[in-house]
Amino acid sequence: MVGNLKNIADELNLPFGERDKTCNSRLAQELGLWADSMGKGEEFHSLAFRAYFGDGVNLAHIPILLQLAENAGLPKNEAEKVLNMRSFKEVVDRDWAESRCKGVAAIPTFVLDDYKMVGAQSYEALARMLRENGVKTR
Repeated sequence: MVGNLKNIADELNLPFGERDKTCNSRLAQELGLWADSMGKGEEFHSLAFRAYFGDGVNLAHIPILLQLAENAGLPKNEAEKVLNMRSFKEVVDRDWAESRCKGVAAIPTFVLDDYKMVGAQSYEALARMLRENGVKTR
């Protein structure tokens, strides 16, 4: 599976470094939702993606998350308050509960009505899923 992800990342010119373990990204998810609410979600998520998948950074460490927030143009002191107060914990809890209800057990999972596709997929595979479910593609 990792080899397949690496091949896809290479094809798409996306970062994908070596990691020997998976980290708990819960706080990154909470901070990401805050970044979304502040209009800096795209910047934060892009930086977090590159840090985790490209550089193998452990997103469970608060100083790393604060640096990512600051690099995304967010106030570091506010980011720290969000993490310390767990301001977006309930929102992430709801997202996780909804995912479980939909049978999502892996990331990424693409859901369209009752159809699910699990794992990193090529553009062609995603387009085929859409076409097979009546969605027009280019």
